[in-house]
Amino acid sequence: MPRYALKVEYDGAPFAGWQRQADQPSVQGAIESALAKLEPGPHTIAAAGRTDAGVHATGQVAHCDLQKDWDAFRLSEALNYHLKPAPVSILVAARVDEEFHARFSAYERQYLFRLISRRAPVTHERGKVWQVQHPLALEPMQEAANHLLGRHDFTTFRASICQAASPVKSLDELRIEAFDIPHGQEFRFHVRARSFLHNQVRSFVGTLERVGAGSWAPGDVRTALEACDRAACGPVSPPQGLYLSKVGYPDDPFAG
Repeated sequence: MPRYALKVEYDGAPFAGWQRQADQPSVQGAIESALAKLEPGPHTIAAAGRTDAGVHATGQVAHCDLQKDWDAFRLSEALNYHLKPAPVSILVAARVDEEFHARFSAYERQYLFRLISRRAPVTHERGKVWQVQHPLALEPMQEAANHLLGRHDFTTFRASICQAASPVKSLDELRIEAFDIPHGQEFRFHVRARSFLHNQVRSFVGTLERVGAGSWAPGDVRTALEACDRAACGPVSPPQGLYLSKVGYPDDPFAG
């Protein structure tokens, strides 16, 4: 059966997450329903990461097996036609070897978290960012973030329902940028690792926001990390600011 990789963009607001749900809308369910319009029968697709309810993606990757030998461009066009009006888009499709697996072939995932600091409510970005009304300091947040880099037991920043076999992960990047916007600032958290624990990125951002607000010192984040205790974590940020932005593979299926 021909296998295809799909690069997927979606607005997570109306979905209960990526994973198919029996009684709630999901991104996986929307794409599988579109595939069924092209080739009748049940379809099961696999993704690089199972994003939670409300989380967005600009570079999710999934793969599917089909009976027909589709032209990759026509496949993406047909899927986008049948996905309407759901806020899901197939950016590009590519034929791949049967050994390719969207999840297991990936060597890293990259997430972006957008946080806006300003008094006036956001309008155009509503549902796409986390907004706080108080000012934040960039340098203390980055100093605190640096304590999280490397290989650690991240129990503190792991959801209690996380099903990962081990809390030990390697964090390769946690870089924060600040941009001036009208009457405020936007902070962008760039996070990169091979894999992540459930709610790990949102736990990082919620904790670092407390540092930026002055409620925590940068060193408190290291203390929380070393506690290996979920109770030591700061608040967990809401999902709407989080985006799965890129998945890395040894051989990029979409190159060329």
